[in-house]
Amino acid sequence: MSRFSTFAFLWLFISGAALSSCFDANQIAARPSAVQPRKDTLPTATSFYSFTVLSLDGQPVSMEHFRGKKIVVLNVASKCGYTPQYADWEKFYREHRERVVVLGFPCNDFLGQEPGTAEEIAEFCQKNYGVTFPMFEKVHVKGDAKAPIYRWLTDPQQNGWNSQEPTWNFCKYLLNEKGELTHFFGPKVKPESAEFLGALGL
Repeated sequence: MSRFSTFAFLWLFISGAALSSCFDANQIAARPSAVQPRKDTLPTATSFYSFTVLSLDGQPVSMEHFRGKKIVVLNVASKCGYTPQYADWEKFYREHRERVVVLGFPCNDFLGQEPGTAEEIAEFCQKNYGVTFPMFEKVHVKGDAKAPIYRWLTDPQQNGWNSQEPTWNFCKYLLNEKGELTHFFGPKVKPESAEFLGALGL
């Protein structure tokens, strides 16, 4: 092979390798990065309707009973600055009970503001606020001991997107008619709040 032929061969080989490298690099750059699922589209492991909880008088109540209605889940307490919200939510429940149900879960997780027994809580709610919306046994709503239903409400792998625990008494979780968690609201939000009514579609 002549010196010129050898040089031409080497030049073609090097050029080809360089082009191949550029092509590979462009292919890699063009590959899309891994797409993370949006928080609101994660598959849920369990259904809200799969839970059965005890009412304040100790009777088992299946959440399936509330299918087809919007659901507001409240953690409530009798000795809190937000306790007067019992009246607000009772009024709201009476006005919208055909479409929306309010579920109250007493808890003693915030400065011991719900120390009462089930009987004491029931008497307090009835005597002071005439509560008729469903009330359930006292539970933990945060930490390692939280009740299964609150584990669902605060675990994205179960509810699809939310990890927010209650920050104080009278936090609200809103579910739609299909049992899907759609919103979380803090303790200051009342049923007449524009943001709550907007989320509810009222």
